[in-house]
Amino acid sequence: MYAVIEAGGKQYRVAKGESVLVEKIAAEAGAKVTFPVLLVANGEQVKVGKPRVAGAEVQGVVKGHELGEKLTVFKFRRRKGYRRRNGHRQQYTSVLIEDIKG
Repeated sequence: MYAVIEAGGKQYRVAKGESVLVEKIAAEAGAKVTFPVLLVANGEQVKVGKPRVAGAEVQGVVKGHELGEKLTVFKFRRRKGYRRRNGHRQQYTSVLIEDIKG
């Protein structure tokens, strides 16, 4: 059984017992979170929501917060003497999927 959830404006395919990195959630480690479900599949049965599956939810537990890999942002305008270099590390939340109801 798996589900497609929405978190932070992105969609993730999850299954029970999986750990997934989502955009940072304002929750402490150990807190329970629920996600809206866009699709639920159980073997041959597939339920697709318009836009969400009614009565379905995915429950998870926040394991912790992490930083993604370091990215370099470089802006450049040719022949203008304009160069800017900046760095960025995206913040993520690690969530362990406990249950899929639907």
